[in-house]
Formats: sequence, C-alpha cells, structure tokens
Amino acid sequence: MNIRDLEYLVAIDEERHFNRAAERCFVSQPTLSGQLKKLEEELGVLVAERNNRQVIMTDVGKALANQARKVLAETRALKDIAQSFHDPLAGELQIGLIPTVAPYLLPEIMPSLHSSCPNLKLWLHEHQTHVLLEKLRNAELDLLILALPVETDEFCEVDLLNEEFYLAIPVDDPLAGSMQVELSDIQNKEMLLLEEGHCLRGQALDVCFKAGAIESRYGFQATSLETLRHMVGEGMGYTLMPQLAIPNGTHYEETIKYISFSNPKPSRRIGMLYRKGSYREETFMQMATLIKKTMKNRAK
Repeated sequence: MNIRDLEYLVAIDEERHFNRAAERCFVSQPTLSGQLKKLEEELGVLVAERNNRQVIMTDVGKALANQARKVLAETRALKDIAQSFHDPLAGELQIGLIPTVAPYLLPEIMPSLHSSCPNLKLWLHEHQTHVLLEKLRNAELDLLILALPVETDEFCEVDLLNEEFYLAIPVDDPLAGSMQVELSDIQNKEMLLLEEGHCLRGQALDVCFKAGAIESRYGFQATSLETLRHMVGEGMGYTLMPQLAIPNGTHYEETIKYISFSNPKPSRRIGMLYRKGSYREETFMQMATLIKKTMKNRAK
C-alpha cells in the first residue's frame, strides 16, 4: 500500500465512477482498477461493488476511504510543517467558505493575498456551514471563513470584519425614498429568505423576530443571495442583504434600493475558524491581519 493507492481509493469513493476517478487521478481506467484490486487483495476485503454503470462502495470501503482522507491530510501536513518553518506564508492551504461570503469577499481579498503571499497556494471550497465544519473536523480543510459564532467550541475563532445588513426593497416601494430605516419599519412586512442550511437564514430570522417581520407567504426560499436579489427586483418582497453583496459599492440598482438601518444596526460577524493546536496558526494569524487591513482600506 502506498500514498497513490489511497488517492485512488478516495477518488473512487467520491466519484463513484471508475472513468471519472481515473481522469481525476491522471491515470488510465485499467491502471486505477488494477491498483484497487491489488489493494483489496492486500487488505483481504471487498472495497467496492462494480457494474457497467456505477461503483457502489461497501461499508468497509467507505470506512477505509474516510481513514485514507485523514492519512492523506497528515501526509500533506508533513510537507507543510517543514515549509512553514521556512516561511509561514508558503505552501498550500485548503480553505472553505460559505456561499453567502465566498463570491463577495474573495474578489476583495484575493489580489492582496496573491501579491503579499506569492508562495502560498490557496485551494478554495464553497459549502454550507455544516459541511465545512465536518470537513475541518476531518482535516479535509485547513481553514474556514464563515459567519461566527458556530455552535461548537472545538475550534479557534478569529474575527475578520463586522458586516452590516441592509434592507433591499423594490425601487418603487414607499420606503425607497428613505436614507435609513428603523427595524420597526419592517414590522409585519413579508421577507424573502434563503433556504434551510444557510446560516444567513437563521441570522435573518433573528432580525425579523426582533422587528416583527414575517417570512414571505409565497412559500419561496432562495438557494442563493442572487436569487433573492432577483426576487426583490421583481417586486416579490423585501430581503436583508449583507453589505459585501451590495454591487459596485453603491446603494442603488436599476430595480432595487439598498437602505441602511439606524443604530443599533443589524449585522453579522465574519471570521476564520481552524482546528485548535494547528501547526499553521502563525499562517492564519498573518492572513487575518492582511485581510483586515485590506477590508479596512476598502471601507475608506
């Protein structure tokens, strides 16, 4: 058994298809199939059931694949540990972000990260919070950027920024002429929200509860902020929009008006999360400092 065999095993588990797994590993399908058969013979178990259409992992195959992921992560860590002693801002990092942060924060911070850390290679992954936490727990990811706090104390938190919520409404709405709104202005108003699984949904519901607003009775729940934006533009209701998601740094669009709330402004904390005792802690701290500086300059 070698590291390459473990990579094949993980690829088969995740792709559930020999051709796709072979393409992912940059080998031929017969090579991958042959190595998997050798691994099964060495371990004395059936890892996967094969047919012409799909691969079905056995229970022991799934367990082996999960352990292989941990071994591969630790193998990668050996290289990264050595590299981090030479330069904390070098090597590779697997970073996970939530969908309501990734498309809006990354364009702001990636240019400065790239220029300041040219030897640091970032692999970016976008998932909902519960998926990210599991991947961080299993060492599939090194660092998360998401909304804080999370409902666990097993990781370390680092604050990056406080992001205000704006009220997004159709431009022809009576409130559209306001410079600011009070929470009481949305009392009994129907709010469009994201679907279950997005942490932003829970944060928006907290604001709605305080304001006395209600979820839209259309029964519609969006899969993304962009879908919510289109629904507001079509006059289907109001929504709360995080500040970073407001396009081009302006409060205006052709069909939507974004209005800030008066104090106390509803907001959310955006920060980093990483495993306690991580050997890359110095890397994370330097990245956090750079990101906070970048976002502070953006706000000027």
